[in-house]
Amino acid sequence: MTMTEIIEKKKEGQSLSREEIDYFIDGYCKNGIPDYQVSALLMAICFQGMDEEETFHLTESMLASGKTLDLSSIPGVKCDKHSTGGVGDKTSLILCPLVASLGVKVAKMSGRGLGFTGGTLDKLESIPGVRVSLSPSEFFEAVRKVGMAIVGQSTELVPADKKLYALRDVTGTVNSIPLIAASIMSKKLASGSDCILLDVKYGKGAFMADKDQAEKLAKEMVRIGMRFKKDTRAEITSMEQPLGLAIGNILEVVEAIQTLQGKGPSDLVDLVLHSGTTMLLQAGIYSDAKKARSALEKNLDNGKAFEVFRSFIKAQGGDVSFLDNPEKFPTAIYSYPVKSLKGGYIKSIDALDLGLISMELGAGREKKDDMIDPTAGIVLAKKVGDYVNKGDLLLTLYTERANKRDLLSRALGDYEFSDEAVTPGPVVEETIRLVDGEFEIEKE
Repeated sequence: MTMTEIIEKKKEGQSLSREEIDYFIDGYCKNGIPDYQVSALLMAICFQGMDEEETFHLTESMLASGKTLDLSSIPGVKCDKHSTGGVGDKTSLILCPLVASLGVKVAKMSGRGLGFTGGTLDKLESIPGVRVSLSPSEFFEAVRKVGMAIVGQSTELVPADKKLYALRDVTGTVNSIPLIAASIMSKKLASGSDCILLDVKYGKGAFMADKDQAEKLAKEMVRIGMRFKKDTRAEITSMEQPLGLAIGNILEVVEAIQTLQGKGPSDLVDLVLHSGTTMLLQAGIYSDAKKARSALEKNLDNGKAFEVFRSFIKAQGGDVSFLDNPEKFPTAIYSYPVKSLKGGYIKSIDALDLGLISMELGAGREKKDDMIDPTAGIVLAKKVGDYVNKGDLLLTLYTERANKRDLLSRALGDYEFSDEAVTPGPVVEETIRLVDGEFEIEKE
């Protein structure tokens, strides 16, 4: 076979065999197939799609391109969680220690932020001393002793994905459900956990703008995980407005600390409790959802989840005095309050534009090698459904960059008002699982 034949076959909408997919992945990883031919195949996949077998074989071949972690020496059930990312999404900082406080082992590999979606590693590194690069032995020891660890993606795991994603990023071939599913699931499977929970976000502030596409991606990933005999479930969550109140690295860490001390915003708490309940059911810690949620609520309120968070940060070199005294974190030089020019109920908030504004303030990256300002970001005072009077504070912008007052009117324009009362929808809209070959969708 030749790469040209494979490109032609996919261009005509035909299914690729396991051998053809292996040939393409193996050849590209060994530098035997040039970028321009792989780019052509990726574009053909974007136009023609891939069926279930092709997507599974692509995931399998990418997984086989590198090493996989064997977590079997760590006692207990290991559960991993992945979010497709969104504005203000600091869920992992809260969810992982919370479920670990109830006996779930979390060995998590995370990424950095690009664009308006913040990265878990960037948030962690805003805590002085925290290391996100651990040796395998350090990583395993932290999971054994603390119950969790969060580190950067190992270069030895799924090297095919790193190479393919870099090419997709510059050839307009990122937005393809089979390619996204294979990329995410190959990394999750390589990480070695027994259970996988996927948070698939949709809306203006998410990677997937459309709910139907989010469901399609979720089902594809759940199907792949189950074929690998991993208990894999997905939650479809709304990102029509930012999650919680804080956007930006230190600001989100502080909000995570507050949430772990039982003082978090209601939408963030609801997401964490919903996801945590699912993970406890997956791990077999509980068989009853109500009892699982009650246990999670208790450990948020009694400080046990926060203690796991402290132990986790300490184990990875962090200065826990910043967790005990968040006022020690540095603050931005400039703060710009944005006040409402009218009264009414908040009907909608443009999460995408607020994410882009936070990036202009210094909280995100436009390019992978951009430096992030950990103090930059936005803190919301009002959210969808809240009533405001003229002159009430809507949000505050924080930055080290001078001359950013032009962003005030833009941020103000991201709020839409109504004279009628507005009820915000649920954050988690449905949970998807595969039972006996059929999808079960539990709607909220």
